[in-house]
Amino acid sequence: MSSELFEALNLLEQERGIPVEFMVDKITKAILTACKNSYDNEDARVQINPDRGEFEVYLRKEAVDEVYEPGREILLKEAIEIDVNAKCGDKVEVRLNTKEFGRIAAQTARNIIRQGIRDGERGLMMQEFQSKNQELVSALVERIDPKSGAATLRIGKAEAVLPRSEQVGGELLKEGDHIKVYVADVKETEKGPRAMISRTHPNLVKRLFETEVPEIYDGTVEIKAVSREAGSRTKLAVLSHNQDVDAVGACIGSRGARVSNIVNELGGEKIDIVEYSQEPEKFIAASLSPADVLSVVVIDEENRTCRVTVPDSQLSLAIGNKGQNARLAAKLTGWKIDIKPQSGFFGEEPELQLTQIAELAE
Repeated sequence: MSSELFEALNLLEQERGIPVEFMVDKITKAILTACKNSYDNEDARVQINPDRGEFEVYLRKEAVDEVYEPGREILLKEAIEIDVNAKCGDKVEVRLNTKEFGRIAAQTARNIIRQGIRDGERGLMMQEFQSKNQELVSALVERIDPKSGAATLRIGKAEAVLPRSEQVGGELLKEGDHIKVYVADVKETEKGPRAMISRTHPNLVKRLFETEVPEIYDGTVEIKAVSREAGSRTKLAVLSHNQDVDAVGACIGSRGARVSNIVNELGGEKIDIVEYSQEPEKFIAASLSPADVLSVVVIDEENRTCRVTVPDSQLSLAIGNKGQNARLAAKLTGWKIDIKPQSGFFGEEPELQLTQIAELAE
């Protein structure tokens, strides 16, 4: 029985990663519970030695002249066979044959061991997720729910669900696909640890650049801000801490190789990389790339509101399709941006030349 037990524990550790020591502790508690249920006596000693493959259980009983409680007492003459110095009132350890446990007690022990396996797996899953929290991870698509569109992913030895709402619009995932996801948070729920994963989170793009651009990884170039509308466009503000290194150029790479790899990973999502500046006027002008900006005037510094003038021919480019470019620029900079063409708006007073672009940032 001992050899079979330890073979099973070693197999459990190999296949599921649950340490033998963890399960030994659970088995010990299960045996003590079984002793209480079978003998109304939990004064027991469990001796388990995985290294030597030993597994023994001893129930402590009191030596008496007449037995009234078989689970707690033993005749003195039998006690002397175990310990020659035993006297009435002394306790001796009686080795048990665990096969003699009652059916209910044995079932209780099995349930505790099963729960131990589940707890061990949950603990390992929590460790797996915690080690990847706020990080970019590679995942295997195992199955797609045909009704909800949610994808079940394999991340290491753990599973996580990527809801449809966290998938990039227009992206078609298939079973067997290898994809990158961002672990936004890890929570302990009644059903076990749960990783909140995403393909739409702005930090997914940030982590992709950290992986692809060595200058970001070593701290030479810093990502100061990211704004994203997943599947469509992302704006990235970067700053170089070395005057000899061009932050934007480092992110783009030779012939655009670095940014192209990220665009491919994101299924063709457009990426604008701009240089960060502590001067709001410079940063705001850069954030509206690819449009050219003639001037940026801060209207209200406290409320972070500004007016941007662009060439007439650049107005639609600065605003973008359905206001997207201006909206992403506002999210990137944290400023409400009012855009007007160089010629102004016909029939309006200058102080009334506010567009609704600022509202798009909210």
